[in-house]
Amino acid sequence: MVLKDSEEGKKYFTAFSLIDTHCHLEMEEFDNDRDDVIKRAIDNGISSIITISSDIESNSKAIEISKKYDCVYSTIGLHPHDAKDFTEEFYKRLIEFSKESKVVAIGEIGLDYHYDNSPREKQREVFERQLLLSKELKLPVVIHSRDAKRDTIDIVKSSGVDKGVFHCFSGDYEMAKEAISMGFLISIAGPVTFKNANRLREIAKLIPDDSLLIETDSPYLTPEPYRGRRNEPSFLVHTAKIIAGLRNISTEDVARITTLNAKRIFKIGEIEEEGVIAYKIRDSLYLNITNKCTNSCVFCVRFHTDYVKGYNLRLSKEPNEEDLKRAIGNPKSFKEIVFCGYGEPFLRLDTIKNVARWIKQNGGIVRVNTNGHGNLIHKRNILPELKDIVDKISISLDAHDEETYNKICKPVFKDAFKGVIEFIKESKKYINEVIVTVVDYPGVDVNKCEKIAKDLGVRFRLRELDVVG
Repeated sequence: MVLKDSEEGKKYFTAFSLIDTHCHLEMEEFDNDRDDVIKRAIDNGISSIITISSDIESNSKAIEISKKYDCVYSTIGLHPHDAKDFTEEFYKRLIEFSKESKVVAIGEIGLDYHYDNSPREKQREVFERQLLLSKELKLPVVIHSRDAKRDTIDIVKSSGVDKGVFHCFSGDYEMAKEAISMGFLISIAGPVTFKNANRLREIAKLIPDDSLLIETDSPYLTPEPYRGRRNEPSFLVHTAKIIAGLRNISTEDVARITTLNAKRIFKIGEIEEEGVIAYKIRDSLYLNITNKCTNSCVFCVRFHTDYVKGYNLRLSKEPNEEDLKRAIGNPKSFKEIVFCGYGEPFLRLDTIKNVARWIKQNGGIVRVNTNGHGNLIHKRNILPELKDIVDKISISLDAHDEETYNKICKPVFKDAFKGVIEFIKESKKYINEVIVTVVDYPGVDVNKCEKIAKDLGVRFRLRELDVVG
């Protein structure tokens, strides 16, 4: 079946593209129809494919395939199954292979104690050699680890290598966290679509956005609903779709997140350098109108990345009202339009009021995400000015008392916590839906925060630490 001609293809490949970060196009399973396989991938939204070397012969073949097709890149290395075949001559060939322009990583390398096709001691030795080679060549690694959690982690730590991918992840969440803490990404393959893959699904749900990749590992591990057939890159959408559901985001969001991560780790394709002023997540459109803020919260994502859900939010200049209107287009196209971004929106109150009024006039729904400092910033009660032009407001409380608030949020205002409480009280008078939010951060008494919200007569929502958007 060609997905482009199916309902699945029509639904998911209209506005975004995916990168298959791990497949084996060089294998004989594709010898009879490799051109067609790649064409199907392109037709169904796969913008790039990385074909992974595994045995001695596949290195040359993978490189030749990457030269033939613009969208294909290759890796070089020796799989743990074939570690017994490693020689000094092959090591020298790897160095020569690395000079090819479309070689993007060393892999797949690692340990496999499930099949033990090569002696474990030899597997470890060859793994260490290839890790050190990746360090010398400044290339990321693609790691295979099966039933070898502790040795894999320990060897990687000892090597000092801190850039790469744990492919087709099959470990536990503790292993994933250790790998991420060392700088590695976690790649999820077709098994996440299997009905009994509860542990893998939980891991796919919890991996931070910046650490997530997807792959097919084709011709193996065909996802549902094609399980039992040969896998191929065009089936990647099914893995993306399941991961999207687990993470409560859209398939488009998964594609954007994982494509950005793949481009960054493998240095392929172009990355958007300019910060966006409007960005869609699920069915909502978010407006990034300023990067300035009156808090310096210790958990704030803007201090360690420019990206949220695959979007660059670091502005070179603040947008004007006409910029925002053009970026929005038809306000009725979205479930809601949210003033949010990488700063405190109420630092630009007039922009909010004018654009929100335009959104309402054109049939849209308006929400503002704020730290609750609006009245402190403008030294007056601004809530009456928002009546009838803001439908919802989400206010970050983020602490149960003033001492904790000052420690975690580091506000520029004195008595900021009291100001936030007062802002919540006033919001109820003028805005239909008021939500108090709290990040689940160590030292914050969530139950007390929820009671504050209840006593104030507003909704409460707990936000996960390091989960943004």
